[in-house]
Formats: sequence, C-alpha cells, structure tokens
Amino acid sequence: MYIGAIEAGGTKIVCGIGTASGEIIDRIAFPTDRPDGAMARIEAFFKEKPIAALGVASFGPIDLDPASPTYGSVTTTPKPGWSGFDFVGALRRAFPVPIGWDTDVNAAALGEATWGAAAGLASCVYYTVGTGIGVGVYAERRLVHGLVHPEGGHVWPRRHEQDRYEGNCPYHGDCLEGLASGPAIERRWQAKGSELPADHPAWEMEAHYLAQAVAGTVLLLSPGKVILGGGVMKQSHLFPMIREGVARRLNGYVSHEAVRERIDAYIVPPGLGDNAGLCGAVALGLNALGGGPANA
Repeated sequence: MYIGAIEAGGTKIVCGIGTASGEIIDRIAFPTDRPDGAMARIEAFFKEKPIAALGVASFGPIDLDPASPTYGSVTTTPKPGWSGFDFVGALRRAFPVPIGWDTDVNAAALGEATWGAAAGLASCVYYTVGTGIGVGVYAERRLVHGLVHPEGGHVWPRRHEQDRYEGNCPYHGDCLEGLASGPAIERRWQAKGSELPADHPAWEMEAHYLAQAVAGTVLLLSPGKVILGGGVMKQSHLFPMIREGVARRLNGYVSHEAVRERIDAYIVPPGLGDNAGLCGAVALGLNALGGGPANA
C-alpha cells in the first residue's frame, strides 16, 4: 500500500510516495509558486500512481475545523495567491482518495513521534526554524489543534540587549519569527546564516531567542522531547547554546532528569532529518484511512 504525501513549505513544496512503515520511495521538490502552478505540478506527480490516501502538511495558518465552511483552506498567509485557497478541495477534485490535512509542523511532530526522535513517547514538540518559525505539538498521543492550531513562532520573546533589528514579521514585527527566522538573521547581519562562522555574534543572539521559546514550551506543555528542525538548525553549534540557555532559564525548577542530566538527549535534531515533514504527511494519510499510527 502506498500513501501520497505533500509537504507544502514556505519556499518549496515536496511531494512523495511513502509506505505504511514510513519509508519514502519517491519524491520531487519545486518552489512554492502560486496555487495554480503548484497544483499542476502536484497533479502531474501523482497522476496514475496507485496511492490509497493522501496526507497534506501545509504552511499555515490553515483551517483545520471539519465543521467550518472553509475547512481545508489556507487562511491569512502573505504568500501571493494562497490566502483563501481551498487546498483540500482542489486535491479532492483531482484525487478520489481519503485526505489527511494539518500544518507542516504538526505533521513533522507526528512523523517524529511515529518513526523518529520521539518514537514511543506520548508527547513531543517540533520547532522548525527556517524561512519562518513554526511549532507542532503532539500531546497525549494526539496532535493539538484547538481554536485553530499552535502558532508558537509568533510569541514575543524578551529582546537581546544588543539587538537593534526591528523584526520582519509582516503581522507582528518583533515576534520570535520576526527576530529569529532565517530571513531575520540575513537582514540583521546582511549575510545568510550559512555564510556566518560559528563564532559570529549572530549565533549567541539566535540562541538567546530560541532558548526562551523552548524554556517557555517546557514550562507550558511539559513535552517528552523537544525537536528543533529547519534550515537554521543545520548550524549544529546552536544546539549546545540553546540547551545551556534553556537549563539556565529553568534554573532547576523543572526537576526532571531529562533536563537536569540528559538535556543533550531531550533537545535534539529531527530523527528523520529532512524527511520529518514528508513522513508526517504519510502518517496523516494513514490516519485518514483509519488505520494510522497515531490519531490526528
């Protein structure tokens, strides 16, 4: 049995074919264009492929309420042409199979809880730090939705005392995404993060913001594991800086050995690497069939 998977991210869309065990056997990637161009490429990829279901992990905000008249739509994104686009509806017209639908970061959390770094745990939180910052929450073996869905990339951190950058979020200015996303790093320092050396002051500032976010998440949600993915987190020297910042901010208050003694194994990169979101989309597709590895 094969499951179709779509990971629609801020800069690119990845389509893949996966198995019930989470193995990705085929994939293609292309830039996140306007919906009509994207749908043409999606339909071309899946045409005549024998998929039993389709899982869609989309950039947000999106409508996840099945009772809503706009369920399956992208809502308030600044991406040209996507605001209000009925993504699930367009896919249903093209593919007569069950469709699972969630945010890209929620899907990544599900993928990691099913086959990755949080396998076997009842809860985890997944941060993606890249073009934007998103947070996926998996709690009590279910993905968290609520009023809409978690938007932890848009909380407000305390500013670094040396940071004069105004922030670049089009909605909130200096929220976490506005100060710590990949574009924020580039605009603040006039260079891409991948071009900055490990001892550049950018990374101490980045860790300052991300450690605040993670410490707050630990206090609010008490996840079994915190997973940090996305392009910015490929700078592996960030991990020890963030771990140290989280431990310092918690200051012994969360008295659990995972934080006290094994924080290196508690705040980790994705076990599925760059496939976290795509594998999560496979899991969403399996759930849509009714026999998935976890409840969405």
